[in-house]
Amino acid sequence: MHIKSAEFVMSNSNVAKCPKSMLPEYAFIGRSNVGKSSLINMLTGRKSLAKTSGRPGKTQLINHFIINKNWHLVDLPGYGYARVSKSAKKTFQKFITQYFALREQLVTAFVLVDIRHKPQPIDLEFMQWLGENGIPFSIIFTKADKLKSNAITRHVEDYKAVLLETWETIPNYFITSSSKSMGKEDVLNYIDELNGNMISNLN
Repeated sequence: MHIKSAEFVMSNSNVAKCPKSMLPEYAFIGRSNVGKSSLINMLTGRKSLAKTSGRPGKTQLINHFIINKNWHLVDLPGYGYARVSKSAKKTFQKFITQYFALREQLVTAFVLVDIRHKPQPIDLEFMQWLGENGIPFSIIFTKADKLKSNAITRHVEDYKAVLLETWETIPNYFITSSSKSMGKEDVLNYIDELNGNMISNLN
């Protein structure tokens, strides 16, 4: 897929106010220091489409972007280490949960995981919640440029081993690096394939 256009549409904390169009949506979510904004900018080829910050927890709203005029990329608030109050975290959790429960346009979620670290309970619990609620998702391992190739393989295999303790099969996954544009074509081609399947099913 070639990204010809990527434009900001809206930000809000109310799922009912999300775009009314029935364009397919792909939601990106992960711990608040996982490099989500950098990944979105890398995928779209726009350096400042999603705002990056040295302070974790910068994204605090549901952000919609329209890509190539035919699908929405959704940037959801990070979870985990955001420097916000407990009440704010509860608010984020509420509208994130509502988004996944109510947004019919959602095709799949992408759960971002820092490949440098061992599997974190907060990520595993969130994936478990998605699975229990029947929400399709893929894992995107980020920051692969920080490891050598053999370490990447080892860390992914370790992650898969932990997942297989509770999952029958391994979710679809991608290995990425925003600074190296690693995995860009794989993720975009996957979205393109899903969009194509939706059109075929409609016909």
